[in-house]
Amino acid sequence: MPALCRDCLTQFDAGARCPACRSPRVLSHPELFSLSIAHMDCDAFYASVEKRDDPELRDKPVIVGGAHRGVVSTCCYLARIRGVRSAMPMFQALKLCPEAVVLKPRGAHYAAVSKQIRALMDELTPVVEPLSLDEAFLDLTGTERLHHAPPAVTLCRLLKRMEDELGLTGSIGLSHNKFLAKIASDLDKPRGFSVIGRGDTAAFLKGKPVRMIWGVGLATQTTLEAAGIRTFDDLLRWDRKDLTARFGSIGERLWHLARGEDIRRVNPNEPMRSISAETTFDEDTADRTLLDGHVWRLAERVADRAKAKDLAGRTVTLKLKRADFTTITRRHTLREPTQTAERIYREAADLMAQVREPGPFRLIGVGISDLSDDSAADLTGDLLDPLAARRAGAERATDAIRARFGKAAIVKGRSLR
Repeated sequence: MPALCRDCLTQFDAGARCPACRSPRVLSHPELFSLSIAHMDCDAFYASVEKRDDPELRDKPVIVGGAHRGVVSTCCYLARIRGVRSAMPMFQALKLCPEAVVLKPRGAHYAAVSKQIRALMDELTPVVEPLSLDEAFLDLTGTERLHHAPPAVTLCRLLKRMEDELGLTGSIGLSHNKFLAKIASDLDKPRGFSVIGRGDTAAFLKGKPVRMIWGVGLATQTTLEAAGIRTFDDLLRWDRKDLTARFGSIGERLWHLARGEDIRRVNPNEPMRSISAETTFDEDTADRTLLDGHVWRLAERVADRAKAKDLAGRTVTLKLKRADFTTITRRHTLREPTQTAERIYREAADLMAQVREPGPFRLIGVGISDLSDDSAADLTGDLLDPLAARRAGAERATDAIRARFGKAAIVKGRSLR
């Protein structure tokens, strides 16, 4: 059976240890050198960057996220052993792991590190589909002649370069499609490398819960369970037409995934679907003036990101989270796309005015979706707001002044609320 040492990259017949360096970190699989679709997922990315940058944190549990009232963005594996998980309320995480070091996220820094990782992946293949700052799909089909090695070896080289050059670790899932590659990357974290071949797909999926499917959240899981579907075995008992009739296009996809089939290509040009920002309060608040100030600041953040990416959105979304963690969402679709903070703020503020519930709220978020390039953004404004185009021009002039003299050069009064 083909085997590979993950430490020295020696290829050999299967064995418990590498014959060259005696390392036990050995990969072996009948299809090891013929598979080419991979998913790379950094291990506890934010927390790993923080530990790399501050060696004193190396042996301490680290949580990256908001303060006591916030939520966990990510945490290191020492914290995970204590039960801490991403998206967990911070007060609950600190009850489980009171000795944890809590750090605020450094988004710009993580993005810069992510670009370094992306540069390493781009050297391997032009077909890289990023999913977030810390994970991506790679298609290495046809790269064997270029790198003089099968994709599995090339991917091991990637992990070694991440550790040696960037001080970060990642886990790889290798398979024959995106669905299984993503599942595989989570099987052996951290510093993992797992393989799901064509020949063992059916056996691997047998008895597994459908929540393993990427994108099946709690709501979808509840809907499936109401239909008696909890495992892949349950899905296999359904006729294709019945699944489609019951669940629409999702049912069609589930029928294929139950059989390990996924025809989606790794798409390096996968478009961004939304841009959003949110904040969690130190104390729940029902103060509408305070909430309005946060709506403006969030609109500015969303607009800055949209402008940086030359994007605009037609749908503005407002998100509020109650004290019991249930969520209120309001949306409004515009006649034309926008990327200005002023327009995003006005729409989000109108949505806020429509929320009759008095609160208090623990989180507020603002976002735009239905994204397109900014060529048609903010050209005419709304019939009920004829000055919108003029304000857009004024905002662009303000952006130019801030770019030259700093963000504090011009500050709106509402941002001080």
